[in-house]
Amino acid sequence: MKNLRLKAARAAMDLSQEKLAQMVGVSRQTINLIEKGDYNPSIRLCVAICKALSKTLDELFWEADE
Repeated sequence: MKNLRLKAARAAMDLSQEKLAQMVGVSRQTINLIEKGDYNPSIRLCVAICKALSKTLDELFWEADE
């Protein structure tokens, strides 16, 4: 499932995938794969992304039951 919340939060802070990747210590391709839903990041990476974007895990990664 695509992570549109991550993409929106990144765009709201005017960060490129490359810049976010540098901030959390991964490649731009990793950020791209997470946003596309093709990669499940480790909890450590999720936390790093949340800190970089000033968001909570729930705001970016929790999938609500629908």
